[in-house]
Amino acid sequence: MIHSASDARPAWVSKRLYPFESRFFATPGGRMHYVDEGAGMPIVFLHGNPSWSFEFRGLAVDLRDQFRCVAPDHLGFGLSARPGSGKEHHPAAHAENFIALMDHLGLDHVTLFLADWGGPIGLEFARRHPERVARLVIANTWAWPVDDDFHFVAFSRLMGGALGRFLITRRNLFVNRVMPAAVGDRRCLTAEVMDHYRNAQPSPEARAASAALPGHIVGASDWLRAIWDERGKFAAKPALLLWGHRDIAFRNKELDTWRAALHAYELHEFPDRGHFLAEEAPDEIAPLIQAFIAGDDGPDA
Repeated sequence: MIHSASDARPAWVSKRLYPFESRFFATPGGRMHYVDEGAGMPIVFLHGNPSWSFEFRGLAVDLRDQFRCVAPDHLGFGLSARPGSGKEHHPAAHAENFIALMDHLGLDHVTLFLADWGGPIGLEFARRHPERVARLVIANTWAWPVDDDFHFVAFSRLMGGALGRFLITRRNLFVNRVMPAAVGDRRCLTAEVMDHYRNAQPSPEARAASAALPGHIVGASDWLRAIWDERGKFAAKPALLLWGHRDIAFRNKELDTWRAALHAYELHEFPDRGHFLAEEAPDEIAPLIQAFIAGDDGPDA
């Protein structure tokens, strides 16, 4: 079921900063919020933790005159429902909800914009439906098991453990501390922008999905391995690699993994930007996406 529900949007969402119509899609775990703006070739934006479709507002405004811009909020994030079941917080469950939304919208010849957890979630769709994906935009993300990498294992165990979950749910640690630490220049996170991230995670109960994902960095290794083992289904897609080097999560090591795996890519590096490139540099990224799509015929398989 899909319907428009602009009047259901909370008053704290700025119509100036987020000038989109809110739409909702029914999943078994609750209503999934998304925006669907413009017409033409579809670009689908997938966020990570603790973000939501708000992160992509600048890109959607810049690109919706030429493309159909779709950006969902995973369950437990943004304006989507907060499911009570822990199984709904597994990234594989987010991927199933995303695939269901894509099926309902009937989107094909898609450009996927993948950031943070949006990488494996989107590439689960790409490995199962490679014929529906034309190209990839990869922005500070990963899609392979990292259970042998201390950098990720230490973070996953700390943030996925009792103390980390307490700090995320009770102190909104990911929004208040991790987001500012992960950007290249904190001035992009104005008080008004930060209010939109804080208000989207308003209570300890509302932060359950955000608190669950760090543990799955290692805990979902089997799922990540299944995606990466079948990377041949998407590795030949034309790819635009956008990489912020002031990221506390993803390093040159991860960039090198992408470069080794992808068959044909265009790389743009941002030495002074960090993890949230769509938030930090939308005016720089939008023309790159326009040129990338214009210069590529987008093979169907």
